[in-house]
Amino acid sequence: MSDSPAPLADPHIAFDASEGRRDIVVLGSTGSIGTQAIDLVLRNPDRFRVTALSAAGGRVGLLAEQARQLRVRAVAVAREDAVPALREALGAEYGSEPLPEILAGPDAATDLATSPCHTVLNGITGSIGLAPTLAALEAGRTLALANKESLIVGGPLVKALARPGQIIPVDSEHAALFQALAAGTRADVRKLVVTASGGPFRGRTKAELAHVTPDAALAHPTWAMGPVITINSATLVNKGLEVIEAHLLYDIPFERIEVVVHPQSYVHSMVEFSDGSTLAQATPPDMSGPIAVGIGWPVRVPDAAPAFDWSTASTWEFFPLDNEAFPSVGLARHVGSLGGTAPAVFNAANEECVDAFLAGRLPFNGIMDTVTEVVAEHGQPTRGTSLTVADVLEAETWARARAREMAEKFGEAQPAEARA
Repeated sequence: MSDSPAPLADPHIAFDASEGRRDIVVLGSTGSIGTQAIDLVLRNPDRFRVTALSAAGGRVGLLAEQARQLRVRAVAVAREDAVPALREALGAEYGSEPLPEILAGPDAATDLATSPCHTVLNGITGSIGLAPTLAALEAGRTLALANKESLIVGGPLVKALARPGQIIPVDSEHAALFQALAAGTRADVRKLVVTASGGPFRGRTKAELAHVTPDAALAHPTWAMGPVITINSATLVNKGLEVIEAHLLYDIPFERIEVVVHPQSYVHSMVEFSDGSTLAQATPPDMSGPIAVGIGWPVRVPDAAPAFDWSTASTWEFFPLDNEAFPSVGLARHVGSLGGTAPAVFNAANEECVDAFLAGRLPFNGIMDTVTEVVAEHGQPTRGTSLTVADVLEAETWARARAREMAEKFGEAQPAEARA
């Protein structure tokens, strides 16, 4: 293990570390990660400067406000039809001052990812974040990666471009592993332990999950997230994706990556070392800390996130994962081991099935049943050095269409009272 190449995310390598204030490009600035990152930057103007912003285009008022607050040189929207409204919103914010450059279209975020800066924070949701991830890496930027789909669907492509230590993870679990790994060498690591809250259905059997409703699945006990991520937490698909991500980031075999349920979500993940010691990274549930690590490493940002009050009594619990009720982690290990386009198929099929569940066309257990069938039907994935972005996109397109077909047939096969 110690003789293998350094991993993509290596806390011992301060990739392209710089003195003074860092220039940051924020992709997905109007989303949850983006807005929290901007708040952190505004609280630390001596440490960070945002030079450019990108967003989908649905919240142009917020994007214009962010641009004015940060005095960025460029803003980008994926939706070209959002440009007139964005220009009007910028005009209202800037008044008679010159407006920043405006980029628009599906490649706008990718263009910004190559612009001059120290760090690109990729907070875009979904596999559309892959192209900006690849562009930032190829341009030599430090990549603060919150867009886990980049690594899941394009793992071999990312690994082919990224230099050791070029990626700093922003997911709370992977930021926790990143920090804990700093305490030892790779040769000392026995296993990685990824924690899961267990979602809203912790402790239920598979039979008890058969009739849960979307409203119940969206009621996460700890985190406030978007609907797809919240359902992924309920099915534990998010933990499966994080296992794949941990394998790719840290070059640790799947059999040495464990998932445990920790309902309080205080311990974000752990590293067990060869001498039997385990280091856990813990904070109250808040994404400001992982974001600060992502854009500030190897320097810590003072008071980036809330800390525990150790004078107050609390109980922290840990439980084994129920693989029968939640088969998603085992399936993720399987597709991760297959590699190539298999993880892209898994991710795309799951997103379609989540949509079908939220629309009432698929029962809760039908999400993973359908994803499992799509993965099995996909068969041997495209892999190796011949893998291209086009291969990934083609596999995703096929998986989405097939999952929709299966979900529709599943719904038609149910009794009328079950569909009501």
